[in-house]
Formats: sequence, structure tokens, C-alpha cells
Amino acid sequence: MEEKRVLTVNNYEYNLLLNALNEYRNKLLREGKSTAIVNEVLLKLIDAPLRKKTIFKRERVCER
Repeated sequence: MEEKRVLTVNNYEYNLLLNALNEYRNKLLREGKSTAIVNEVLLKLIDAPLRKKTIFKRERVCER
């Protein structure tokens, strides 16, 4: 079974990861090397769902 990991990043960190992977991909292309793995990771990052944090939590109200 494949192990999955969840990484929580803010918008700045997301863009940093995206740009770093893209730069690495461009480097591999210039060197004539395969970019298959980097392409897969880039697509996973781009297609990753966005989860917004809930700021306010509902309180339980006990009725008597």
C-alpha cells in the first residue's frame, strides 16, 4: 500500500514549492534528462485541494 502524506502550506509556501519544482524541471530539460517524476509531483501540487480553516467553531448548546 502506498503511503500518503498531507502537507499544510500557506499561499507563499505553495508558490515557492511550485516555482522550485518548475525551475528544477527546466534544469532537467536543459540537461536532456527525464522530467517524468517532477511532472507528476507538479501535477499533484497543482491539483491539490484547497482546505480553508474554520476560524469560528460552533459551540454546543445544551437545551434543558
